[in-house]
Amino acid sequence: MACSATYAQKKTTTKSAKIAPTVSDRQFWLAEMDKMVRPVIYSLAQDSLRIVMPKVVSKRIDNKEHRIQVQYVEVLGRVLSGIAPWLQGEGGSAEEVALRNQYRKWVIKGLSNALDSTAKDYMYFNIGGQQLVDASYIAYAFVRAPWLWENLNKIDQQRLVKALKTTRQFKPVFSNWLLFSAMTEAFFCKYGYEWDPMRIDYALQQLEQWYVGDGMYSDGTSYAYDYYNSYVMHPYLAAITEIVSKKTNAYTGMIAKIKQRNERYAIIQERLINTDGTYPATGRSIVYRGAVFQHLADMSWRKALPEQLKPAQVRCALTAVIKKTLESPSTYQNGWLTIGLYGSQPDLADFYNNQGSLYIATNIFLPLGLPDSDPFWADAPEKWSAQKIWSGEDFPHDHSVDLR
Repeated sequence: MACSATYAQKKTTTKSAKIAPTVSDRQFWLAEMDKMVRPVIYSLAQDSLRIVMPKVVSKRIDNKEHRIQVQYVEVLGRVLSGIAPWLQGEGGSAEEVALRNQYRKWVIKGLSNALDSTAKDYMYFNIGGQQLVDASYIAYAFVRAPWLWENLNKIDQQRLVKALKTTRQFKPVFSNWLLFSAMTEAFFCKYGYEWDPMRIDYALQQLEQWYVGDGMYSDGTSYAYDYYNSYVMHPYLAAITEIVSKKTNAYTGMIAKIKQRNERYAIIQERLINTDGTYPATGRSIVYRGAVFQHLADMSWRKALPEQLKPAQVRCALTAVIKKTLESPSTYQNGWLTIGLYGSQPDLADFYNNQGSLYIATNIFLPLGLPDSDPFWADAPEKWSAQKIWSGEDFPHDHSVDLR
């Protein structure tokens, strides 16, 4: 069932003006995901990504040439991290199964091109610290979707491990970047390679020091009101601790706190979604569009939502966000995402944004990794918090929670 008739029903152009069949939320999500990622994955599979990908950067870019050099690893990691759960999944309609099978073929071929030094789309992992970030998203994709690892041939597996290891030479910025190093080590840990417990421990212990309260962390030594708790902190902490908890019980107490904080921040995120799918456009990296709610999407996919949040209300809220952030006619140019939040808004970009940066937006599609029979997709539409409150319904009060 669909959450909103504004996109669920379309009139035909026939004389009878019949109403077309309702488009389900899942069909809508799949169509939007396909539209967003197809130019990236198809081009890489054809060994032509460097040829066709626009070389668009922020108007306030710090180093244009370098940002363009790293945009290819950047776009690969960000797209894969978002579609990985769906690639991992099975089943669905015949159309969805066919689409997934096609993407699986493209992704495996594309990864081979990215890792083969004789290919035109060969990607370098050793040309700057930004690649510590970008490589971690590739590692994250493999953490989220073991299918990817299992279907890479042995040579490409070895090439990937070697590429990821090269990023150890880069010192992470004293910020959320500590988690990027930790995620790459978590990948090594998960797949049986030598891993560095210190890089993981340092990140986890430091994030614990940066916890500021009510489910949120500061991004380094000072707090900023932006969405990095969702872009990085909460999803990365959940994934990393899930892996290391299978190797050691040293973080048992910390993991319990992280889980509670995950839940509290999910509640906050859901309440940030307005009745029309808009949300406060505050803080840096706002051009990441739907990735603002990566944490809420990740919690849904991992079936870790707190009791206060019903899967169907989160589905409807995220559907509204997807529609709002992608509906502008200027969202895409020649099939590629433009810099902006609602269409093309280049002045919203930060100094580090390039064409590849924008594709972290795919992380709002994480719940596509759930089968269509899951309550997230199968349950009837429900109003989310803002809709209930601003329609005059009585509603439970909200309050901060001490989770130190």
